Amino acid sequence: MTLNLLFVTVTFKKKQESFEEAEHNCNVTKQYEQTKTKQHYLSNIY
Repeated sequence: MTLNLLFVTVTFKKKQESFEEAEHNCNVTKQYEQTKTKQHYLSNIY
């Protein structure tokens, strides 16, 4: 996407994820969900 304002050009490019980054993000999301589930379980016990 390119935006021209008063003789200034700003260009935004979407960053391409590598396979390793995508895998890492997936693992982080899984761990986050597991932790969230454990917290919910423990909060119901106490």
